[in-house]
Amino acid sequence: MHLFLTSSPCTEPLPDSSLPFRFTEANGFLARLKQYAIPDRPLVMLASSPRNHDLNDAFLHEFHACCLFHQLCSAQCVMVDDRNAEDFRQLVENAGLIILSGGHVPTQQAFFATLKDSGNILRTCRAPLLGISAGSMNAAKTVYAQPEEPGEAIDPLYRRFLPGLGLTTLNILPHLQEVRHRNLDGLRLFEDITFPDSMGRTFYAYPDGSYIEVNDCEAIARGEMHRIRNGIMQQILEDGASMVLEEA
Repeated sequence: MHLFLTSSPCTEPLPDSSLPFRFTEANGFLARLKQYAIPDRPLVMLASSPRNHDLNDAFLHEFHACCLFHQLCSAQCVMVDDRNAEDFRQLVENAGLIILSGGHVPTQQAFFATLKDSGNILRTCRAPLLGISAGSMNAAKTVYAQPEEPGEAIDPLYRRFLPGLGLTTLNILPHLQEVRHRNLDGLRLFEDITFPDSMGRTFYAYPDGSYIEVNDCEAIARGEMHRIRNGIMQQILEDGASMVLEEA
């Protein structure tokens, strides 16, 4: 298994390009992904909202165009959602690149839970796995679903810890440049919610362009990285640098 846990791998397209975006080269991301993608096989994306077909089709179209531009996949592509979930195993086993889409963490986690043996199947696929935001978060064995939507931070029924795919033990917090000082439901997202939730746990928070690369034996952080542990947030890595993490 080769897994990329990104916040967002996307950056601005080249001038005069018809692409909606391209993959970033920051911290060696695109070069690393190209080492593992199988370009003569299809792109397969796993939805975050399985019933939102229009949005899923739009995401698939945009990411397929990007992947074709970078020569990461074949001319074939498919989005796994509630229209074809019964074909999940066959589709991912034939993939050249598998993307775990971004979106709402609990919604995607609930969908992944309906895909029988999804974690074990993904772990044995030849294609690399590219997690984007929520997809990266749901790759964990125990997912930390940081509250995101209004009402979630104060809802006593909202579950912040959920069973995930089990592809890694790492909990990540994406889009740090956007959410670090966000307030939600009258609370500070980090100081009042996430820091207390980190007691006895470790979270890795990072901005777009940074990522963690996980294989079967180790995890390597690449780019700006902050560790939150026992209520304390500490920057452990500068942009452009890399380090092996304690967990994988």
